Amino acid sequence: MTIISLIALLFCTLTLGYLFFLALASMRSASLPTARARHPSHRFIIAIPAHNEANVIEATVRQLRTLDYPSNLFSVHVVADHCSDNTAVLARKAGAFVQERNEGPRTGKGAALSWLFQRVLDDECDAVVIFDSDTQVAADFLRIMDARLAQGDQAIQGQHVISNPEDGWFPALTWAMFLIDNRFQNLGRANLGWSAKHMGDSICFRADVLRKMGWGKGLAEDYQLRQRLLLEGIKITYEPAAIGCGEAPYTWAQARAQRARWLRGTRDASRRLARHLLAQGLKRRDTALLDGALQAYLPSYSTLTLIAAACLLIQVLVNLSVKAIFPWTLIGAWFAALGALFVYPLGGLALEKAPLKAYLMILSGPVFILWRTWLALVARFGHKSVMWIRTAHGGQE
Repeated sequence: MTIISLIALLFCTLTLGYLFFLALASMRSASLPTARARHPSHRFIIAIPAHNEANVIEATVRQLRTLDYPSNLFSVHVVADHCSDNTAVLARKAGAFVQERNEGPRTGKGAALSWLFQRVLDDECDAVVIFDSDTQVAADFLRIMDARLAQGDQAIQGQHVISNPEDGWFPALTWAMFLIDNRFQNLGRANLGWSAKHMGDSICFRADVLRKMGWGKGLAEDYQLRQRLLLEGIKITYEPAAIGCGEAPYTWAQARAQRARWLRGTRDASRRLARHLLAQGLKRRDTALLDGALQAYLPSYSTLTLIAAACLLIQVLVNLSVKAIFPWTLIGAWFAALGALFVYPLGGLALEKAPLKAYLMILSGPVFILWRTWLALVARFGHKSVMWIRTAHGGQE
């Protein structure tokens, strides 16, 4: 039992070291691009996939059309994907170009965007920005992306933040988690020269990248696309100054469907691509590729925390029942690991200068950890098919 505990402790320590390495890398703030110092030159297409988004699409399009960027250098395109409401009518009324997709099955955001790109991605387009139908965007978003593109970046992830933390416990917890995730996972990787996460929203690509790679398929097409980009030598830059605000699910039911889809999709993508990332990372001696492989293979923060807590409990019970070789040393080590896991998210909030509410929400995290780990186990070992289910916006059920 002691040997097993030591092996588990070594595994947890290595994973903790990886998480804290990213956290330390995030301590240096990103340098802001000189968006105001250059004359805008890139022509953008803003793409929005929408399925029955009448509650939010008109306000989103109207706000996007007022962005601080020359109006002749960007256009807003909505794909109304198998809509049964007046999403298309309201989007056109607000000033968007609308393509209505009704043929074939509705298989999710990836298929809708790929279908849209085939129709609107012309030779005059320099870059494409993707937003969700509820995203409210900082006025200088396109100017910042224009400056990033001028610096040679091929894919840029903006800072995606949660706009509705006042709408319940789950949105508030998601808001706090995004503050930490953006800091540690995205800024940390960017400072190391690795690839940031593909958040699926508030992200910009050079048009040539999408012409070559497409958007992706599956239940987590954004995660899959990031892995494919890494294999092509393309890294996603993170730009926290380019802000897009989107809604988190209001209810546990909405969140469960969204998380189940994401966890199953990442599992499927990792099964296909993780070994290639590892092999190519070792072959090319590319740490960004190795990071992509590690993200696929290592447990999430939630799963790691549950493993550490379970191992501590088991070790205590073993020490009380038998004479262990190392009576209390392993217990102390597991306590230290759990302490580090407790401090980890608080450090992210401190770096972000988050308000007290964020700390209170993170302290309620054990409930989420149990819930997410259960979904992860079902996603990994379950055989029941998972379908794409739209996340409701604007308070819809």
